[in-house]
Amino acid sequence: MFAQRKTINTTVSITGIGLHSGIYTKVALHPAPAGSGITFVRADLDGLRIPALQASTTALDYATTVGKDDVAVGTVEHLLSAIMACGITDVDIRIDGPEVPIVDGSSLPFMHLIDAAGVRTLGAEVPVLRIKKPIEIVDGDKSIRIAPANRLILKYKIDFNHPVIGRQSMQFDFNHDNFLKKIAPARTFGFMRDVEKLRAAGLARGGSVENCIVLDDQGVVNGELRFRDEFVRHKILDLLGDLALVGRPIVGEITASKAGHAMHSRFVEQILKAAAEQDEDLEPARVAGYAEA
Repeated sequence: MFAQRKTINTTVSITGIGLHSGIYTKVALHPAPAGSGITFVRADLDGLRIPALQASTTALDYATTVGKDDVAVGTVEHLLSAIMACGITDVDIRIDGPEVPIVDGSSLPFMHLIDAAGVRTLGAEVPVLRIKKPIEIVDGDKSIRIAPANRLILKYKIDFNHPVIGRQSMQFDFNHDNFLKKIAPARTFGFMRDVEKLRAAGLARGGSVENCIVLDDQGVVNGELRFRDEFVRHKILDLLGDLALVGRPIVGEITASKAGHAMHSRFVEQILKAAAEQDEDLEPARVAGYAEA
């Protein structure tokens, strides 16, 4: 069984600064035909097309980047998370620079952008990937695992030695929970003690108190949290965005503990490897409500 392919109704755009590059860019989402997939288009480089697929993934230190022919688009995960949550399978993402704008550090601006564009079905279907056997990656105290299921469930645990964060856990069920309300508003976060190190490495040049939660050793320095457990909610947001690199809807019960973008990437690689070893069409399954936001 299959899910419906979807795109947006009309072109919409947003501008802003890149979290790591510090470069202002414009992103325009364009409707795309069935089967074209989610594709980044570098409008400033003769329209070079970079598919949002694991095979295109490059650097993964503090954000997810896709690239082709030595050209990259960085910090794609928050936009991809919104696209996944809305069930969009085909869209061209035209961008005139090297990094997706961070906006407020969450997926909420991108959800509003997609809502303004509208979503429509394309009269075609895409097989939903369901893994038949559990897959797990363990690296010290970090781990991520997927078990067979008939819908997408994301479970995440984090543990930071910080008075505001500490241990947090959350489960998000795509059939029953509301992404727009529960996950999309959760912002990325960073520690003041890491700023100099990041900037020395050419990162966080566009980071500010306007686009992420900033913490010192005692607490949050830039206002109130949107949720008490906003930090783990953002990890679920990141994971969903990284799962977009599978290239099709996926179902399963995913449990992550202290993971991050690099481990998410290795996990997607293992999922695709296992999928390639399965029977043709990978036992596709229809999932009611998969893409409800």
